[in-house]
Amino acid sequence: MRNETLAYVHPAAKIAPSVVIDPFVTIDQNVEIGEGTRIGSNVTIMEGARIGKNCTIFPGAVISAIPQDLKFRGEDTLAIIGDNTTIRECVTVNRGTAARGKTVVGNNCLLMAYCHVAHDCIVGDNVIMSNATQLAGEVVVDNFAVIGGGTLVHQFCHIGPHVMIQGGALVNKDIPPYVKAAREPIAYAGVNSIGLRRRNFSNEQIREIQEIYRYLYLSGLNVSDAVERIEAELPATKERDEIILFVRNSKRGIIRGYV
Repeated sequence: MRNETLAYVHPAAKIAPSVVIDPFVTIDQNVEIGEGTRIGSNVTIMEGARIGKNCTIFPGAVISAIPQDLKFRGEDTLAIIGDNTTIRECVTVNRGTAARGKTVVGNNCLLMAYCHVAHDCIVGDNVIMSNATQLAGEVVVDNFAVIGGGTLVHQFCHIGPHVMIQGGALVNKDIPPYVKAAREPIAYAGVNSIGLRRRNFSNEQIREIQEIYRYLYLSGLNVSDAVERIEAELPATKERDEIILFVRNSKRGIIRGYV
């Protein structure tokens, strides 16, 4: 459904028949939009956008604008939005650069008003970014992360799955899986046990995760020694191995413990 007199849709754009396009929308060429999606008024969707099924994009959002990166040389890149994702007012999602070739926001996400997702970010499924959260370039946010409003995330940071971040945080280190991150400067603030219970983690799984983080943050060991002790002394589980892999692969280092 579209009103050609009130919206501009490039004739080469691939728009599913059931897409609703409100007045004053601009949709450029090399854009694809899936079934059941609604595009609110004054939304701008630029070249390279790939928007999934049953999404809702609220007024004023800009999807797939070129990166705010001086290294960008006009290469063909994408901004990909998964299915069932809601993008609220004035959100901006830039397309990728040669670094990754794409910026991705996954399925079932909620990006609240004024959020920014910079070039080459990878945002997983079921992620909530509260109002005015700002992701710099090449940030990775894993599934089920919840980021409090006004959070600023430094480029190249990695936020693990099932993480909860306090509003107004300044994130300049990686945040490992399953934890709460809070205070200033940002620090480990315990395991996100409430969020994990809501997602059907058992009490035993949560206790095992808490024990892992006791080694990492409360034992007095440095990070590498704590990881070795975890691997040697705690039974192998999916969660244990995921945490170990995350910490060992961290390029920026993980957030500190609270002192």
